[in-house]
Amino acid sequence: MTFEAIRMDDDYIRLPKGPERDRKLDAIVGNIQKASQAGVKVITHHWTVIPIRRNSHVPGRGGVTYTAFKLEENWKDLPVGRAGIVSSDDYWERITYFLQKVIPVCKQYDVKMGAHPYDPPGLPFGYQGAENWDSPSIFEGYKRYEAIIDSPYNGFQLCLGTTAEGLSNPATEVLPIVQYLADRGKVHQVHMRNIRGGFNNFAEVYPDEGEMDFLKIMRILRDSEFSLSICPDHMPSHPDDPGKLQAYAFGYGYINALIHAANSEV
Repeated sequence: MTFEAIRMDDDYIRLPKGPERDRKLDAIVGNIQKASQAGVKVITHHWTVIPIRRNSHVPGRGGVTYTAFKLEENWKDLPVGRAGIVSSDDYWERITYFLQKVIPVCKQYDVKMGAHPYDPPGLPFGYQGAENWDSPSIFEGYKRYEAIIDSPYNGFQLCLGTTAEGLSNPATEVLPIVQYLADRGKVHQVHMRNIRGGFNNFAEVYPDEGEMDFLKIMRILRDSEFSLSICPDHMPSHPDDPGKLQAYAFGYGYINALIHAANSEV
């Protein structure tokens, strides 16, 4: 077994400037060294100052249930998250401070950092007190994030489902985003999740029935010589499969088939 990647906790992003934040950052730096010693090549992180948002369920094929989200008409009335009011400037200051301290250490120990976008992206500024880094544009958020320190060690846990959630037409708009990041070597892990719908109104579905054609995405990864991990993500649930074991087995099988199909073309 190869212990390729691990996710760190997200407490850091909720901390304002001060000694507690610096202590957390020192612990992260120490854990990068430990991860390297264990053979880990990628550390992922999900910068969430408010919890991931889903607010409904819809029926799907074969009796499964899809988790869904639609922007609430009364979103301005929702309670502020536990991190309090976090402006866009606050968010980017925390990200910048993190990257400036951490990426040089990652280079020293040959460990890549992969940022997962906030889920869902594109929420209006002020949603539960947050102005998320991937709002109002997920693509511009990716570009700004990776440009802070343009290093092969500063990249993304590219969640295709989350990215699609921030797009009006995921089928076409996701491809240039994947191409941009893949060309720059900034894809450090892939979450192969599909959705039905798009910006501010979507449901999470099986990988073969959503808006995105994953074979097109697999071809981009193939041509960029992507060699790290691809994982199924947020699979639907069924009463006969409460642990989603069958759903994830299907997800892994689908990914394996996509890899074979893409590679058979060359």
